[in-house]
Amino acid sequence: MKERKPTAFYVFISLALCASIAISALTYYSQKKTSDAINQMMGAVEDVNQEDDVTIAGRYVIKSTLPISDAYISGDTSALSDADKETLDMAKAVLDEIIEPNMSDYEKEKAVYTWLTSKLTNNTSILTVIPEMNNENDNPHDVLKYHSAVCVGYATTFRLFMQMMKIECKVVHSTDLTHTWDLVKLDDGWYHTDCYFDNPNSTFRNFNMDDNHCVMNHDWTREYFPAAKGQKYNYIFSISEKLDSIYDIPEWLTKAVIEKKPVISCTFKREITPETEKDAQYLVNQLCDMMNSYETFSVSYEWMQNENKEYILSFYIDTNIDNYEPDEKTREKLDEAVNNAIDKFNEEIAVG
Repeated sequence: MKERKPTAFYVFISLALCASIAISALTYYSQKKTSDAINQMMGAVEDVNQEDDVTIAGRYVIKSTLPISDAYISGDTSALSDADKETLDMAKAVLDEIIEPNMSDYEKEKAVYTWLTSKLTNNTSILTVIPEMNNENDNPHDVLKYHSAVCVGYATTFRLFMQMMKIECKVVHSTDLTHTWDLVKLDDGWYHTDCYFDNPNSTFRNFNMDDNHCVMNHDWTREYFPAAKGQKYNYIFSISEKLDSIYDIPEWLTKAVIEKKPVISCTFKREITPETEKDAQYLVNQLCDMMNSYETFSVSYEWMQNENKEYILSFYIDTNIDNYEPDEKTREKLDEAVNNAIDKFNEEIAVG
C-alpha cells in the first residue's frame, strides 16, 4: 500500500481509532477503576523513574525477581529464602510444561503469555478491608501458588519467566501508578505485553504492541522506559488475512463468530481510498452494532498500520459462555443480521 499525503485517509483512520479506543477503553477503565478510586483517596501521586520498588495503587510493590532467575540459571539456590526456592520450583515446573526444545524467543514468550492468560484469574479485590485470600497476589510466589493475580502479579511473574529464559524484560508502570505490564525485547526490538488486560480470553489484543498501539489504553513515562518499535512479532499482524475488499467483511466476520475465533485481522487487496473510507467505517460500525445485540458474545474492533503502511482491521470476539455453539436458529439470525447490514449499507450508498 503506497504512502499517501496526510489527507482525508488519516481522518478516517483517526475516526476509526477513536471508535476503537472508545470500545477498548471501557474494558481498560473498568479493570482499573478500583485502582483509580484508591488513587483518588490517596491524592496526587508522583511518577518515579525506576522499575522496581515502585508502589502501585498504594499497596502493591514491584519487587525484583533477579535473585530467583539468577539462581535458576546458575543452579545455585543456596542464597534463596524458602519462599523463593518454592517460587523457583513452581516456575520451573511451568516452563518444563510449556517450553519445548528449539523454540524461538518469540515462541517462548507466546507460550508464557498463553499460560498466564488462561491459567490465572484476575484478583480485583483491591478495596476490600479483608482480602479474599491470605496472600497479596502481587508476586510470583503467590501467583504461581494460588493462580490468582493483580496486575503487578502478572507483570512480575511474566518478567520472572522471561529472565529465567534469558530474554530481556522490564516491568512498566503507568504514570498514575495504578497499573503495570511488561516490556520484552525480541530480535527486532522492544514490545509491550499486558497479560492482565487480556485475561481470561487470551485475545492477544495487548500482546507485543509497539508504542503507537500501546498508547491507545496505556500511559507511561517514555523518557525512562525503552521505546517499543518492534512490529515483526505483533500477533495481530502475523495472523492477518488478505480480503478482496471491504465488502467481504460481513461474511468473514460471521464465519469467525460461528467458529468461536477470539481474534481475527485482515488487510485488503483493493486499497482503501478516500472514496471508500466512510463506506468501510459505516459497514464495520453496523456489523458491530448488530453483532453486539446478542447476549452470548460481543465484538469490538480497531484499525492499525503495519510496517508496510498497510491498514489492518482487527476484530476481537468474546464469547461470554463456555463451549458456546450457536444453534441453527442463531446461525440464521447471524446471517440475517449480516444481510440487513449489507442492504442498509447499499441503501445508504444509493441515497448518498
